[in-house]
Amino acid sequence: MTAVVEATDLEKTYGETVALSGASLSVTAGEVFGLIGPNGAGKTTLVRALTGTTEPDSGTARVLGEAPAAIDRGRLGVLPQDFSPPDRLSARELLAYYAGLYDDPRDPDAVLADVGLADARDTWYEDLSGGQQRRVCVGSTLVNDPDVLFLDEPTTGIDPAGRRTVWRLIEDLAAGGTTVLLTTHDMAEAERLADRVGLLADGSLVACDTPAALVRKHGGSSRLTIETTAESEAFEDLEYPVERPGRGRHGTPDGALVVRDIAPAEIGAVVDYLEDRNLEYTGLSWAEPDLEDVYLELADRTELERTSPDTSERDDLASASETA
Repeated sequence: MTAVVEATDLEKTYGETVALSGASLSVTAGEVFGLIGPNGAGKTTLVRALTGTTEPDSGTARVLGEAPAAIDRGRLGVLPQDFSPPDRLSARELLAYYAGLYDDPRDPDAVLADVGLADARDTWYEDLSGGQQRRVCVGSTLVNDPDVLFLDEPTTGIDPAGRRTVWRLIEDLAAGGTTVLLTTHDMAEAERLADRVGLLADGSLVACDTPAALVRKHGGSSRLTIETTAESEAFEDLEYPVERPGRGRHGTPDGALVVRDIAPAEIGAVVDYLEDRNLEYTGLSWAEPDLEDVYLELADRTELERTSPDTSERDDLASASETA
């Protein structure tokens, strides 16, 4: 299938900083492509190179078969990460202004309804909440009914209900044939919306596939989280691998233990183990691996390889990650 958006070996440096280092990707018509990666990985630079606002040092970028700077801007919708329209215009006036830049725009009221802001049409931009402002910004990229849509962290600051409105809108656009490339730090967003996900690290794509395929390959095993104050030694006789990961990953509470590689039908055996040894616990939760596991695995591996000074140590770390 012909690529609608294509980057080949893009390189870009800013002084001593390497923003892109051989970044390559290909997005087909009607596809939603999710770009994830740590801060500073080069996501925004890659989007700028693909939209013609940054000139790469080397490599090629093509959108709709042309160089990004040569594209009819009416065929593109671009939402930068930082976008600050005039404060003293209403939501409708802002969209009417952007609609006026195109020959055959959509009705601003219809766009406001799409992003869930029909009731706020007459509110000044500065008086909208942060999440509402971001939805107006999303709307500004849709007034020209673009063929290709670039969204750099589109739902940042939007509340859960508003985020789902934007998600449904993106799904509807893709179903209608719009090609979408979005960057996000929200793994649930990427997993729900993206047909394929690419992880950008140190300026290049280190993995790219469907969310399900990435989870199968890099997500690891299922986990049963036990909220307990019992010491790890109390679980030495349990037949499943046990770890105490600490707070943060998947919102694991302080002191909780994680039992790895366990099927739902086997949870009863763990409960029996707890009760037979009078080990107190306040909660149990089971989960399959997801895209967050993939992100943490690949991002951690890339960070270890980048910061480890010894080549043999990097190889050992990579081997351990592959077999974990």
